[in-house]
Amino acid sequence: MDNQLATTLFESLSSSIRLDVFRLLVKNAPSGLVAGEIATSLALPATNLSFHLKAMTNAGLINVTQEGRYQRYRANLSVMQALVDYLTAECCTAHPESCCDN
Repeated sequence: MDNQLATTLFESLSSSIRLDVFRLLVKNAPSGLVAGEIATSLALPATNLSFHLKAMTNAGLINVTQEGRYQRYRANLSVMQALVDYLTAECCTAHPESCCDN
């Protein structure tokens, strides 16, 4: 992952609503949720949620598939893992396994 992509992902997650949505989708992986389920779970108006889902989809944090008249959103777990790997790549002089105190 390059610096520009990491910055784009962090910018997308910088909203508390988007962070809540992403965490909810991670919790419901791999099946994901339809937009109405997300709105209900987080008590968000559909118009507000739609704006955030579009931004997260454009950033690559989530994927969307059409299911009849509904859209199902799923966290892009490979992008999430790549972002975590990017953050820890230089941890403890490039030995991230030694960074965690257990």
